[in-house]
Amino acid sequence: MEELDLLDWKRRIFDLYAAVRKSSSAELAWQGWRDARDELFRSHPQSPIPEADRDAFSGVPYFPYDPSLRVLATVDAAAPERREIATSGDHPYSFTRFARAAFELAGEQTLDLYWLDGYGGGLFLSFADGTSGRESYGACRYLFDTVKGADLGVEEGRLVLDFNFAYNPSCAYDPRWVCPLAPPGNRLSVPIRAGERMA
Repeated sequence: MEELDLLDWKRRIFDLYAAVRKSSSAELAWQGWRDARDELFRSHPQSPIPEADRDAFSGVPYFPYDPSLRVLATVDAAAPERREIATSGDHPYSFTRFARAAFELAGEQTLDLYWLDGYGGGLFLSFADGTSGRESYGACRYLFDTVKGADLGVEEGRLVLDFNFAYNPSCAYDPRWVCPLAPPGNRLSVPIRAGERMA
């Protein structure tokens, strides 16, 4: 049953990110996260890899782990603003921009933080950067999608932005998935050579 398969996928992703947050080594947690994702992509019924391509799937390509691309961001409240974010499908999704995350990475950077307006909500953070469309997926990559379990947590009162954990939305693999893309405020000019990359 597809709904129960999706529930199982989400449960596994929640568990995976809980292990990442508990780990004392960000790099070891990243390696475990990579291995678990490869196994899910290869074998799970809800894999974004089309079923016909799974036997040939050899793993998701990543940039090498770079500890300098794990940063802590100060979160500053912003006046709530409802926005329709473009998707890979025909219709946008409704989110509320509620804050901005400020951090240092090749200079001062900021990214908008969004809350999904649908039932239960959830923090959502997608971004594009100087590698998008050349070295990484052109539309965007994700760091947070808490409705699906992707949550890197908080340290020292600041939001963890570990770009080594940046990953492609499912629509990068198969157009049957509809994914929200990077909104205008989340397009960084600097290249982020961390996380999932193009093969």
